[in-house]
Amino acid sequence: MSTRQEHDLLGNREVPASAYYGIHTLRAAENFRVSRHQVHPELIKALATVKEAAARANLDLGYLPQEKGEAIIAACQEVARGELADQFFLDAFQGGAGTSTNMNVNEVIANRALEILGLPRGDYATIHPNDHVNLHQSTNDVYPTAMRIAAIRLLLPLAEELARFQEALQEKEAAFAGILKIGRTEFQDAVPVTLGQEFGAYAQAVARDRWRLYKVEERLRQVNLGGTATGTGLNAPLKYIYLVNDYLRRLTGVGLARAENMIDGTQNMDVFVEVSGLVKAAAVTMHKIAGDLRFLSAGPRGGPAEINLPPRQAGSSIMPGKVNPVIPEMVNQVAMQVMANDMVIAMAASQGHLELNPFAPLIAHALLESLEMLAAAARIFRTECISGITANAGRCREVLEQSPVLATALLPYLGYEKATEVVQEAEASGRSIREILLEKGFLTPDELESILTPAAMTKPGTVKNINRPQQGQGLCN
Repeated sequence: MSTRQEHDLLGNREVPASAYYGIHTLRAAENFRVSRHQVHPELIKALATVKEAAARANLDLGYLPQEKGEAIIAACQEVARGELADQFFLDAFQGGAGTSTNMNVNEVIANRALEILGLPRGDYATIHPNDHVNLHQSTNDVYPTAMRIAAIRLLLPLAEELARFQEALQEKEAAFAGILKIGRTEFQDAVPVTLGQEFGAYAQAVARDRWRLYKVEERLRQVNLGGTATGTGLNAPLKYIYLVNDYLRRLTGVGLARAENMIDGTQNMDVFVEVSGLVKAAAVTMHKIAGDLRFLSAGPRGGPAEINLPPRQAGSSIMPGKVNPVIPEMVNQVAMQVMANDMVIAMAASQGHLELNPFAPLIAHALLESLEMLAAAARIFRTECISGITANAGRCREVLEQSPVLATALLPYLGYEKATEVVQEAEASGRSIREILLEKGFLTPDELESILTPAAMTKPGTVKNINRPQQGQGLCN
């Protein structure tokens, strides 16, 4: 294999001649072989956009010659489009507060820019990863800035997916509005609800999550670009600091603003904890919905079986005909991972020391993973599960009418004593409350039907005035 020799403060190393990366990337790849997780591609793209903004500002201010500046900009644009992706293979878990990833980007952009100029890779006397691509920058300002850009780029699609998920739940709310069923509290029978009301409550919870995530994007817009190593802006000209942020706004299309206190923006990672907390809240909601759907579809004989989930694959290698709720189970697992990531982010953010948090790579990995996974899970949950759910209306009615809790809805018409009598007889005989009511003549079939409607059973202020003065019937008006 043909190689080129590069050097750093530790000495010389042979780098593959065909590689766009250089010696810093090579050492990092050797040092951090700890997982199969690579640096998130959105972070690489965001770093390339930051580098382009810096190159444009430096070019405008005369710090970069025209030809070199234009070549660097062209290379930045390629990386920002996702090209040369095979050159970004570093492990997500790395020491150095992101320096390895920043240098990986610097080296790839420098060597691609050299290639654009018709020069060999490694000709750093012409375009140097530090002196030119990283000019007026530090890992400590470009990396947190790129974290924010990448998070925004993944946060908004998540909010949009949750909006679609909410709509799918609302469609089921309307479709199931007339299906009366048993309510359940603490896994015990409770007063009736409609199946539509259950889905409507899910939709409302998702709506809150969607809105919170949409609004929290604003919290990510303050960046410390131009603050260099500790937020003081050392080695960054004042005109550059203003101009680079202007370019970054234009390139990203996001209303980014220079942080009023760039030392704060360099030291502290609490904004990522805040964002992660709201992502976790959305995961909690989805986890709850997925668990409920698994329960309501349990069966087909041994559980509630009040709804049918669309079958997606055979569920057993030994039990013929078994179909499992695999989509909700996947959602449960994603939600658990997001919750775990939130704890990791909180721990990593709390371990920042003085002017820098060395655990920014862990925060970036966990947050970007959560954003991307939860958006994908919401999409799959909607298209492969929610949209295909059907109701077992007959089963819902059967379970409701077998339950003693139905007597609660009859209290205004029977009174407590007679309602208790009916429940006790139903439990002793195994017959339904409906049968006993009709047998004893406590209610007529028409009266019973008017009481046991979804509207009468599930809305306030709908008690009907049934006036039957016959002695012995004892109806309460």
